[in-house]
Amino acid sequence: MAVTEQVVAQPLVGEQGELSRRQIQAKIWNLAFPAIIEQLLVTLVSMADMIMVGGLGASAIAAVGLSNQPIFTANAVFSAISIGSTALIARLMGAQDYKTANRAARQSLILALSTSLVLMVAVYFFAPAMIHFMKAEADVAPLAITYSRIIGASLVFSLTSMILNGVLRGAGDMRTPMCVNALANIINIVLNFFLIFGVGPFPRLGVAGAAVATLISHMVAFILVLSVFFSGKFVLHFQRGQSYRPDWDLIKRILNVGLPASMEQLIMRLGMMLYARTVSGLGTIPYAAHQIAINSEGITFTPGMGFSMASTTLVGQSLGADMPERAKRYGIESRRLAMLTMGFLGLLLYFFPRQIIGFYTNDPAVIEQGVICLRIIALVQPIMGATFVMMGSLRGAGDTRFVMLVTMLGIWAGRLGAAYLLVNVMELGLAGAWIAMSVDHGVRALVSSLRFHHGGWQKARV
Repeated sequence: MAVTEQVVAQPLVGEQGELSRRQIQAKIWNLAFPAIIEQLLVTLVSMADMIMVGGLGASAIAAVGLSNQPIFTANAVFSAISIGSTALIARLMGAQDYKTANRAARQSLILALSTSLVLMVAVYFFAPAMIHFMKAEADVAPLAITYSRIIGASLVFSLTSMILNGVLRGAGDMRTPMCVNALANIINIVLNFFLIFGVGPFPRLGVAGAAVATLISHMVAFILVLSVFFSGKFVLHFQRGQSYRPDWDLIKRILNVGLPASMEQLIMRLGMMLYARTVSGLGTIPYAAHQIAINSEGITFTPGMGFSMASTTLVGQSLGADMPERAKRYGIESRRLAMLTMGFLGLLLYFFPRQIIGFYTNDPAVIEQGVICLRIIALVQPIMGATFVMMGSLRGAGDTRFVMLVTMLGIWAGRLGAAYLLVNVMELGLAGAWIAMSVDHGVRALVSSLRFHHGGWQKARV
């Protein structure tokens, strides 16, 4: 649903009275479907990236995987703005306070640009230290440093786009982010082909070519989403005459929700980075198999992420419209749909793992270890669906402090604790690391579901 003037007349959750289950499902699908398509496209491009890089060998795969871990960790700060903006915009749109919603969108832009520039510079200078910390082997480190520095240059574009897309999602517009990212991803995959392998007049850049393609595609996405806001055709828009000075009251409201979310993401990413470091210590072949398996299972995440985005928006808007029970129904039904769809896709991982891994590499050692990983994670796909949606619902309510605590428990006690025991003590290798990942999702799904059913999140202030 585009954020046009129609939203003013018919807010997403503005109907009075009880909704039937069919109506609840229709509203969820209306928002989830574009988000699922968007995430599917992102995942397919990521898979295509890895398949192309995989043609360069295990060292190239490991270089990209190790480079992305510190970058993802650095991105955690942006969840403070993105999640805070989404939750606040959803509340304001639910309350039909469009003037304040526009002011909040401008503050999100200011915060995005200022902080992403700082992060971009930091990644460039600290790339060598980050890669060596990740235990990169001698054949991997130079490739990883080059890749990190180029990707770092794209952060001002990618992260600002991410935050503005979060603003649109909070307002109920899932289609615009889908279209913007679809075009950017197509550009990414085409440029990958030309720049990685040096097709036609383009130089053969290898791993660096994948990074340059990502940089250009992020720049295109940034220009497109910014043009949407400056077009003046939507309820949320930017104009030259508007004030772009910091509004500390609104910034405080954004960060009130966002800072715990940022800590959550930082906790998670640091945990994931240490987890990746544990796997990297097993050697280049196991880490390449791990990275391919992570990339392969990404396609099963797309329904969970789509339903999570839908529940974030619908829960936030329902609370803004003073309908807490409806918010709860949206969260529970979104969880059910996510578990069903991810459970079905998990069957593909379990029964066809060798074929899936075979798209990336023909290395028998990598394939054998990758198959084990996919079969382990296939069994917990429904649980992962519950994790995505329950955490997204709590974020939409502004209950980000509790989400932070759940993440700390799952990642640090569940994943890292179990990984240490299973990999280092019991010496189960890569299989032990993936069992530990399953433990993490089980913990987070259980605790977040208990919180959601208890209902304390309905009183969270945004």
